[in-house]
Amino acid sequence: MGFYECRFFSVVEKYEDRDAEILTVRSRVKADLDALRERFMPELGPTIKNGGTDYGFRAKITPEAFSLGMKRLCEAIHYDNFKNEIIVKQGHRRANIYGKVWTALLPLEDEK
Repeated sequence: MGFYECRFFSVVEKYEDRDAEILTVRSRVKADLDALRERFMPELGPTIKNGGTDYGFRAKITPEAFSLGMKRLCEAIHYDNFKNEIIVKQGHRRANIYGKVWTALLPLEDEK
C-alpha cells in the first residue's frame, strides 16, 4: 500500500495519557493510520477500533516519535496543489469529501 500525504488526522493528548506523555492520533479511516505507520511513523502503536468517541480509529505515540514522523512526512511532500493531488492519488470520492471540508472553512478567512 502506498502512502500519499493527502490524509486527515486529529492528534490530541488525552487526559488519561498526560502523565505518560502520550499522544493519540485519530482518523476516520483505518488505512490512513496504517499507512502513516508504514511510511512515516513505525513507532505508532497498533490501530484501535472504536476506542473512543468521535473517531473510529486511533493509535498512540510519544510526542518525540510523532515529531520525527512529521519531519519525515514533510520531507516527502512534492506536490504543488493539495486538491489536485488528492484526485490523482486517492480519487474523486475522497477529493469531494475533502473539498466539502475546504469549503466549510472558507468563512474563517475573514477572521483575525
